[in-house]
Amino acid sequence: MRDAMSKLVSFRGDGCRAKEVTGRTVLAWLVAFFAIVAAVNVVLIRAAVSTYGGLETESSYQAGLAFARETADARAQDALHWRVDARLSPVRDGAADLVIDARDAQGRPLAGLAATARLVHPADARDDHVVALRRTSPGEFRGVTLAAAGQWDLVIELARDDKRVFRSRNRVMLH
Repeated sequence: MRDAMSKLVSFRGDGCRAKEVTGRTVLAWLVAFFAIVAAVNVVLIRAAVSTYGGLETESSYQAGLAFARETADARAQDALHWRVDARLSPVRDGAADLVIDARDAQGRPLAGLAATARLVHPADARDDHVVALRRTSPGEFRGVTLAAAGQWDLVIELARDDKRVFRSRNRVMLH
């Protein structure tokens, strides 16, 4: 019975003799497995490090002070009760037209302001770009920019005498 059992174990189903698994074979497979895992890790780590477009903060104290200033500016902005509307629409070949309309609490166009706008990519800061705006009438600004389809943060800032008096950041979708 023992001889019959050893013959069953030593033959594959197709009648060929099975190759014996030795310690050397196991070691070779084990080394090959971990070499493949290490190679894949190297490739993925390199891709992650070379494509990182995130933000870094050099000083959390300075970041905290900037946050306090932003909070105070937001309260002052809310007290103005201004209405600033923006329309971003695709026009041609990846270009988008931006129209900003700024009005005071009584609905009158705001005069004497300078406007800046940026399209900020939510995942990769390297894709951010400034939208060149021109004043078309009091309180109205227009600009055209190249922007790929997808989600963007539209950041609008209005300034008077080089002091920012309004800031808005809204998520927009370009099709």
